[in-house]
Amino acid sequence: MELSKRIFDLETETAFAVLAKANKLISQGRDIINLGIGQPDFPTPINIQEAAIRAIKDGKHGYTPSNGIPELREAVAEKIFNDYNANVSPENILITPGGKPVIFISALIFGGEGKEIIYPDPGFPIYRSMIKFSGAKPVPLNLEEEDNFEINLGKLKKIINDKTSLIIINNPNNPTGSFMKKDKIDELVKILEEFPQTYILSDEIYSKIIFDNLMMPSLLNYKNLFDRLIVLDGWSKTYCMTGWRLGYSIWPSKIIEHANKLCVNNHSCPTSISQYAGLEAIKGPQIELKKIVLEFQKRKEFLHDKINKLDKISCFNPGGAFYAFPNISKTGLSGEEFCSLALEDKGVALVPGTSFGNKANEFVRISFANSLENIDEAIKRISTIWKRLKQ
Repeated sequence: MELSKRIFDLETETAFAVLAKANKLISQGRDIINLGIGQPDFPTPINIQEAAIRAIKDGKHGYTPSNGIPELREAVAEKIFNDYNANVSPENILITPGGKPVIFISALIFGGEGKEIIYPDPGFPIYRSMIKFSGAKPVPLNLEEEDNFEINLGKLKKIINDKTSLIIINNPNNPTGSFMKKDKIDELVKILEEFPQTYILSDEIYSKIIFDNLMMPSLLNYKNLFDRLIVLDGWSKTYCMTGWRLGYSIWPSKIIEHANKLCVNNHSCPTSISQYAGLEAIKGPQIELKKIVLEFQKRKEFLHDKINKLDKISCFNPGGAFYAFPNISKTGLSGEEFCSLALEDKGVALVPGTSFGNKANEFVRISFANSLENIDEAIKRISTIWKRLKQ
């Protein structure tokens, strides 16, 4: 039997492979510090856990509407209004099992032969994977260190054209931690206005993890884009709920029905228990979220300072998410070689930059979703690689 050719276009997410390798070494008795996986190290807040337990005890065990329970979609719409002063109907909201289905659905709707989809590079690897799977041409929008890994608008103008069916924006960015402020987003929107046939997928999954008291310039603030804007967000990163698999997205009225049909065909509906937990996350106290962001800021500042004191590595200051993306080119090692040495010899799990883009060979991603003590110890271990290289 011959398999579908496009199944071989699918790529994977290296962070999970790194996690599996790290866990295997731990099971063998190795002392491993994992700075590879992109998930908060804090427990889900207790009020959210209790809401899930109540839902179980109250018998919320069955199917829900494919687009999510009405009260959760209403709560998301209210949250969006409070956060961005944007009016979104609950009917334009999809609740999904995580954020990945939104990328999957978007690629299927806007992909196909003869279409081009622009995505950030380096960027979340599932973007390129799903674009290729859809049959569209993946067009990388290269993010450069000299631009602090923000979108270079001049480069965007050179690659966007009449064949561009979709452009994917990710702010704050994974893996680099870059954050585009409102003035940059204003300029970006002006370019997008020149291509009214192009839809926009704005991945804002890290929208609440922003540093230095800056505000998120969501594309939901730009009403002129509403008829072709898809916004992805969710609970995983913000509320430490990665394993709960719960995300949401906002869709244009003329597309939402098609997106919902794909949900029916793919996963039927999100998990009922997770949805009631997600409702509590939005409606309940937000004090834990504020504490988490402050802790991430402390870790970010600590890591940035420590990394830049090493003589063969440099790192720009992340503005959001919980990643640093240091340049390790002066070590003489590729990102993959560096990460292999770090894990095998020093017991520190990192992810090579090439996991997020072919041109990121001189970088590694460090997740600071770990304790200050572990981050400090990890930097000490990594620094011994330099000492050995100098000899």
